[in-house]
Amino acid sequence: MGVSLTRAAQWTTASSGTAKLEFTPMNESLLKEILRFVEQFSSRHLQEAEHVFEEPLRWSTTLVASDFKTGYDISESDVQSHEKDNEGRPLLQLSPPVVTVRNFSQISKLLHVADDKKLEEVRACLEENRDPMVKILDHSFAQILEREDAHSDVLSLVEKVKEDDQGMDIEVKVKLFLLLQNLDNQLLSQCLKEISEQVSLDPTAVKNEVELLRRFCNEGEKRVLKSVRYTSEYEFSNGCLAPPWRQVLGEICYLVIEPCDTESLYITCSTNGVFLNGRIKQEGEESGYERTSDIYKDLVTLLKSRSPYFAENVRKQDLAAQELPSTQKIQHVESVDAEEQGQPQRSYEQKEKNVHEKARQHTAYKAGGKKKYEPCPSWRNLPLISPCGYVIIPVCVCQQPHIIKTCETPAGDMPGDAFSESSSESEEEEEQPERRPESNTDLPSEYWQIQKLVKYLKGGDQTATMLTLCAMMDFNLMQETCQLAIRDVGGLEVLINLLDTDEVKSKIGSLKILRKISHNVQIRRAIVDMEGLQSIVKILDSPVKDLKALAAETIAYVARFRRARRTVRQYGGIKKLVKLLDCVPDLDDLTANQENDVEVARCGALALWSCSKSTKNKVAIRKAEGIPLLGLLLKSPHENMLIPVVGTLQECASEESYRTAIQSLGMIKDLVQNLSSDNDELQMHCASAIFKCAENKQTRDLVRRYEGLQPLVSLLSKADNKQLLAAATGAIWKCSISVENVAKFQEYKALETLVRLLTDQPEEVLVNVVGAVGEFAQIPANRAIIRKCGGIKSLVNLLTGTNQALLVNVTKAVGACAADMDNMAIIDQLDGVRLVWSLLKNPSADVQSSAAWALCPCIENAKDAGEMVRSLVGGLELIVNLLKSTNIEVLASICAAIAKIAKDKENLAVLTDHGVVPLLAKLTDTTDDKLRRHLAEAIDHCCMWGSNRASFGDAGAVAPLVCYFESEDTAVHQSTAMALYQLSKDPDNCVSILRSGAVEPLIHIMGYDDEMLKAAAAGCVRSIRLLDEANKENQL
Repeated sequence: MGVSLTRAAQWTTASSGTAKLEFTPMNESLLKEILRFVEQFSSRHLQEAEHVFEEPLRWSTTLVASDFKTGYDISESDVQSHEKDNEGRPLLQLSPPVVTVRNFSQISKLLHVADDKKLEEVRACLEENRDPMVKILDHSFAQILEREDAHSDVLSLVEKVKEDDQGMDIEVKVKLFLLLQNLDNQLLSQCLKEISEQVSLDPTAVKNEVELLRRFCNEGEKRVLKSVRYTSEYEFSNGCLAPPWRQVLGEICYLVIEPCDTESLYITCSTNGVFLNGRIKQEGEESGYERTSDIYKDLVTLLKSRSPYFAENVRKQDLAAQELPSTQKIQHVESVDAEEQGQPQRSYEQKEKNVHEKARQHTAYKAGGKKKYEPCPSWRNLPLISPCGYVIIPVCVCQQPHIIKTCETPAGDMPGDAFSESSSESEEEEEQPERRPESNTDLPSEYWQIQKLVKYLKGGDQTATMLTLCAMMDFNLMQETCQLAIRDVGGLEVLINLLDTDEVKSKIGSLKILRKISHNVQIRRAIVDMEGLQSIVKILDSPVKDLKALAAETIAYVARFRRARRTVRQYGGIKKLVKLLDCVPDLDDLTANQENDVEVARCGALALWSCSKSTKNKVAIRKAEGIPLLGLLLKSPHENMLIPVVGTLQECASEESYRTAIQSLGMIKDLVQNLSSDNDELQMHCASAIFKCAENKQTRDLVRRYEGLQPLVSLLSKADNKQLLAAATGAIWKCSISVENVAKFQEYKALETLVRLLTDQPEEVLVNVVGAVGEFAQIPANRAIIRKCGGIKSLVNLLTGTNQALLVNVTKAVGACAADMDNMAIIDQLDGVRLVWSLLKNPSADVQSSAAWALCPCIENAKDAGEMVRSLVGGLELIVNLLKSTNIEVLASICAAIAKIAKDKENLAVLTDHGVVPLLAKLTDTTDDKLRRHLAEAIDHCCMWGSNRASFGDAGAVAPLVCYFESEDTAVHQSTAMALYQLSKDPDNCVSILRSGAVEPLIHIMGYDDEMLKAAAAGCVRSIRLLDEANKENQL
């Protein structure tokens, strides 16, 4: 996180002057690696994770107080961790919007809280802490270590550091330094690997260009260069002429080129481009390798910038006539600024950063722009074949390169497909490269015809405008070449300007064209850049129904990325779209006027579907009273209406308020009925909506009441449609949480089908299938069915995955199956217990707790549980260390597992040696009933060894346990009574129990029906009484 951030990461400077990480694939890869490292740090390096930073890391976070749960003190908008450093400062403190963190353990927990915002938090942290190594270890300490050999062992480094630093945690700091240094090296290696896969030049390309330039060294009037020569003629097997120790830096060869009008140029050719060096005259002169100029895309570009005579004469001779081999690969790389933010440009940086590129990024597609991009004349006949098979047409420095191929827009034939994807708020769409034919002569005739029509559109009167619009609609506007022809000649500006006129027919014609061409990613971005979306939103208020329908449908295609969705909301588009939904869709005989209303509503629903991928837009739709209107449209008999309506509902069902409304407004019945539709897409969205809503028990009961369980099972037969399968299995999973539904599902043989789906399925399907199997396995009879169908082996195989949601469900299913003795024998045979135990190291608290719960039935039903546990090297230490977790569910599950493990005396002895007693005693102040119950059980069983009873008393565990009787949970009473009975066998503990007022609740418990519980309570009271009698005798 040191060198990699300064050398490999790509930074830019915002208007405020604050450095920001650019949104590039390289940076995304770096951030993901750092995120993975930090998430796993706490589980792999416990001691280092607890080390307090010299200075805290501070950054602006998107998290709020409500995101934090247990383990924190929450006061209104502020949050503080329970854990504090030696000076009493909280290790994590949130004072919105700034968060302050003082060790890696808290960073790991914060990232878990951030959930899907993890990458954003890592990005913000690194942007506001440009040199985290200094804050973590302090500058002087890092300097001491950097002076030493990085490969020295830890102990020798510790001894060397102690000469300059007398701190108590030197060894931990050294280990932490080495871990961070190792991460830095891994990040740099990964960056170099990615860069090597994206090279723009190779030895063959350089060799061909050198041969081309040598043709200009002839004598006479056509002479442009005096000489072109290599500094070394020795060629290695890979085609490079540079020495091996320079090849690893991407360098290919070194040239000396003598122009006719200037001094000799000493040039380095590398995979990243070409540049001037420090005058390498022959191999071995190390001082000459340093770059002294900008990086250029090729030799010709460099020579043009350095030799005016060369540039002028190359144009005259038309360099394009000299054909390069078709295998040459030259990527468009313009000369870059020598320095960015005060740092020299590295040879391996791929990002184009010159002034022209920045100008293009900010001025492209601005309203009123008339620029038409064309190839440079001198390069027009010089085709350069890209690795992908497309032809790259180089352009002037001030223009944008075009890479275009004639093809159909993917969504061209089925507009509905463009909205079949359902997701939460997505990132901005990636910029897609433009693809053109190899030269302008290969462009189809339609391209030129459309450009002529656009010229008429610009200069014609109203009649000519209408005729031109009609003529343009006769073309196949779903073809990418036609779409880009309109844009290239400035047609988009004209079409958008027509929307602001008073001519209805012109608006209709313009919208019909925009509706089709906006299927293209670049076109819809251009529309937003030109502020065309605002004009389209205004049309939603028009009294002309055809206009409103066309405007809404165009918004549906344009609002496929975040900025467009935000624009729709900011300009009041959500309220206007909701108003369009008000119609009567379910009448058999509709008048022409009503049919128009229904079409307007359909287009409005289509637009809302696109907009609903934004969380803020979901809120806006709800506030605009859109839910009841969507409920009315859900009764429509027409599939083209139902698909966008159900699509919008299932997208919004991720919000609790929508799920409640869907259930209370009676929409579940309509969703169930549409499960029997013949349309796969409609079935998928209905199943997905049920999947999200079935978290609520009432919804699950309604699905059963309306006979929706059988249609869901029947959808499992459509295994080829993975999206439909994921939605159907998800709905079955959530519905099977109710035992009544499981019984109904088994009438349709659902479990057998689900077990068959445990293999050869994508993860999004497996998560749901395994979740459903885990719910089915709660019923004892179903465990045998899972075993007979071969499900145990499939479940154990899934324990080796990495998907956290899948691991949570798999461990739950394995744990449920392990309650059957025969199943447990198979799990043990397949080494399933070891795999489950290893998941305790997973950085996710959900996975840890699920794995610990699964271990409980495994230990309880194993043939030789004690020996099985001991065979797991380091397993007991791992269990004990997890008692330091701040997650309540993890603590409860670990306590439950300890209660099972401690039944074996040898294992209990090992647990005691690892310090289980003080850690359990430390947890007794909890108020969570679930943790109380299992904590008391663990204390009960851990009292069976040596002096553990007295140790619990010394650790202050007795008095807090007595308070557990105040709980309303009888299970807590039972486990507490059992624990106090064991603790009462120590005289000092008896005194503590008596003084804490435990006698009265214990006597009350003696009246319970549970014989074991009564015996424990009575035994505890007896111990207190015997102690009291002994004291009286001593006094006498």
